[in-house]
Amino acid sequence: MFRKRQPELACQEVVELISDYLEDALPANDRRRLEQHLAGCPHCTAYLAQMRETLRVAGRLTPEDLSPEMAEEFSEIFRRWTGERD
Repeated sequence: MFRKRQPELACQEVVELISDYLEDALPANDRRRLEQHLAGCPHCTAYLAQMRETLRVAGRLTPEDLSPEMAEEFSEIFRRWTGERD
């Protein structure tokens, strides 16, 4: 049987899949498609490198590294994301 070829990923789709890619949570077929796109797209390759660097740097932060304003802003973002109310 012939497999139906899936269309190439667009850059916007790559951006939406990068987190799952970095967490090794993409199905094998999606991973292959994403890696094919990366092989020919310098913009998405640069975006992936930026995300890896962001995660590397952010992973070293401690609560003491944040100003009180930054800590409050992150807390507010988290509350909105989880739907929590004060």
